[in-house]
Amino acid sequence: MKALEIDNLYKKYGENVAVNNISFDIEEGEFFGFLGPNGAGKTTTIGAITGIVKFDQGVIKVFDKDVVVDYREARMMIGISPQENNVDIWAPAEKILWYIGGYYGMTRNERKEKIPELLKLFDLERHKEKEFRMLSGGLKRRVMLARAMMHDPKLLILDEPTAGVDVELRHELWDYLKKINQQGKTILFTSHYLEEVEQLCNKIAVINKGEIIALDKKEKFTENGSSLEKTYLELIK
Repeated sequence: MKALEIDNLYKKYGENVAVNNISFDIEEGEFFGFLGPNGAGKTTTIGAITGIVKFDQGVIKVFDKDVVVDYREARMMIGISPQENNVDIWAPAEKILWYIGGYYGMTRNERKEKIPELLKLFDLERHKEKEFRMLSGGLKRRVMLARAMMHDPKLLILDEPTAGVDVELRHELWDYLKKINQQGKTILFTSHYLEEVEQLCNKIAVINKGEIIALDKKEKFTENGSSLEKTYLELIK
């Protein structure tokens, strides 16, 4: 089954075309890299998938649920760790997870069981009562990832999830993401760290100026001894 289907997505802000009739699919279980320079259309596309952005034309389906017609069902299957931290900065990490669990309809018992698992997984147990604003950049990213995973979504969207974290944590997150992908979790991943995209993703799309300019398996981007970074820079010239 396809985890995500985007068909002729078009979005315009005033006179600026942000996304120009793009189409691509993500198969269930794929680790899909979505690359492009700033302003290329990545954030608009992700916003359209998650219902944050109202698009002008096109169809988007998440596990065969239309994100407009079947908004509630589609949104329940998505977990997102956005590029910007959009949480109550005065709330402790534990409460942030509690609130998002309630938002997705989890019972008190379900939340009581899930939260300790995520706090342990992301090494947040010592920090669970600290207000979000008091956490380091790396710890904030961990909280955002834990929040995205709280309701066990089928499609995980990670927008620059390792931005601002140290090398050690980045590699720990790589290991975790590889593990959950191997267990069947579908991941849509954006990053400006191309080495981690090359390390993690098995399929890659490149968007530039609102249009998909390349879409293929990772091996095609790195064939003949090339690196993903070299191929990417050649594509967006």
